[in-house]
Amino acid sequence: MVRVEQVLDSWKAIRQDAATAVEEFPAGELNFRPTPEVDSFGQIALHILNAGAALTGMMLAGEDDFTAPGFRDRMKEHATGLTVEAGAAELAKAMRESLERRASQLAAQPAEFFAHMVTRFDGQRLTRLEMLQFIKEHELTHRSQLFLYLRLKGIVPVTTRRRMAQQAGK
Repeated sequence: MVRVEQVLDSWKAIRQDAATAVEEFPAGELNFRPTPEVDSFGQIALHILNAGAALTGMMLAGEDDFTAPGFRDRMKEHATGLTVEAGAAELAKAMRESLERRASQLAAQPAEFFAHMVTRFDGQRLTRLEMLQFIKEHELTHRSQLFLYLRLKGIVPVTTRRRMAQQAGK
């Protein structure tokens, strides 16, 4: 059985690596996009930040129906307020601080909080713990996008560098 602590710990690692990607992306190029129809690197990073903050904020506020009218407006109430004009250092710092704040708030919740059923925006019914796992997996998907953009710029992502260092140490 997956425990809240496990989900929070893995989410922290994912977010840390995403924030590192933001710091390592070439200065002044957060608006880079491989093709015109996809989000820029900065837009993806901002989405990671705001989606995580908003969805967990809504859960902590007692929201249990993410299909209800006004969902997007209620998300904005829990977003960070940063915009795509934020610099890399400010964005990376906000990514780390927001996650630490939310992880602390979530860790303080009783087990019953995570057993409560919610309706996700696609209509699926799941527990708050499963919703938290979904938020983490959503972020993992977008971290992969950031890593692809790093690769397109010739930068090896931090996770690959860690693995290579471990292999070299064997």
